[in-house]
Amino acid sequence: MRELGGPSNFTKNGNFEPRHFASPLNCTMATQSSPLLNLKRNLQQRWKMIRFNLSASNNPLFIGFYRNFYNPKKGSLSDFLSQYSKSKPGNFRVVQIGANDGITHDPIHKFIKRDDWKGVLLEPQPDVFHEFLTKIYAKNKGITPLCAAIGEKDGSQPIYKVGFSSMRWATGLASFSKEKIEQAFEDGIVASNCKRFGIEIPADQSQWISQEEVQVIAPATLIQTYGLDHIDLLQIDAEGYDLEVIRIFDIPKTRPQAIIFENVGLNAADYAACLQLLEEQNYQLKKFGPNTLALQKPLGQFASFFNA
Repeated sequence: MRELGGPSNFTKNGNFEPRHFASPLNCTMATQSSPLLNLKRNLQQRWKMIRFNLSASNNPLFIGFYRNFYNPKKGSLSDFLSQYSKSKPGNFRVVQIGANDGITHDPIHKFIKRDDWKGVLLEPQPDVFHEFLTKIYAKNKGITPLCAAIGEKDGSQPIYKVGFSSMRWATGLASFSKEKIEQAFEDGIVASNCKRFGIEIPADQSQWISQEEVQVIAPATLIQTYGLDHIDLLQIDAEGYDLEVIRIFDIPKTRPQAIIFENVGLNAADYAACLQLLEEQNYQLKKFGPNTLALQKPLGQFASFFNA
C-alpha cells in the first residue's frame, strides 16, 4: 500500500505533540452538561441501540418499513440507490470500503437489508468490526464483513485514531494519516464532539492518538477470494483518502457499474482528480451533498438523476 502519511507532530517515542490550539474548546476538562442535555443524549443512545438491534435481528417491522413504506426524496441519492437496487433484484453485488459500524450515517445499509444485497464490507478497525459490523450483518448470509483496509498489496499498515473514545464520531475519524487526526484536534472537531457528548479529554496528551496495525488486502485478492464476478456498487468512505482508494481499486480493470465516494474530506485538487479519473473511464458524475455518485454510461433509466 502506498505511504499515506506525511510530516507529523509525533516524537521519536511515538507521543503526539500538538501544534498551537487556538480554539477554547480544546481543553482537557470535562464539559458541564445540563440534566436536559444528558437526557437528550441518553434518549439518542437508546434509540440508536434499539435501531441497531432491530436491524441486526432482521426484525420484520424494520425490514417491512423499508420494503413497504420508505419513500426517499425524489431525485436524491437515496432515491437513486432505491431504484438502482430494485433494478437488480436478487443479484446486487456491493463492495464497501470503510463500513464502520454498518448503520450510522451509512447511505446503503437500509438497501442491503431491504433487498438482500450480497458482497463484501471492509472495516479495518478491529474493535468496531467485532462489536458492531459483524453483529449487524450476522443474519445476512450474502454479506461478508472483512476486517481489512484496501491497498495496493496484501499486508498490513498502521491506522491512527482518537485514543480515548470508541464512539461513532471518534471511530469515524480513524485514518492511515497521522496528520488527519492531528488536524481533527487542531480544528476543534475532537473537542466539539467531546463537549457534545460530555467526554473529558485526557490531560496526558500521549493518550490523544493511538495506532494499531491492521490487515490490508489488494483489490485483485479481494475479487478472487470472494468470487466477485461483477460489482454493482463500490461504496467508499475513506476519511479523505477516497481518491487514493479509487486509484488503488484499479477502475479500468474492476469496472464497478456505480461508485459513491465522500467529497467532503477531499481538497479541490483531489476532488478534481477524482472527477477526471472517472470521466476518463466513461462515468457520469453528480454531486449529492457530501457524496458524489459516478455511474457508467449509458445511463439508461437513471439519466434523470444527472440532470442539472
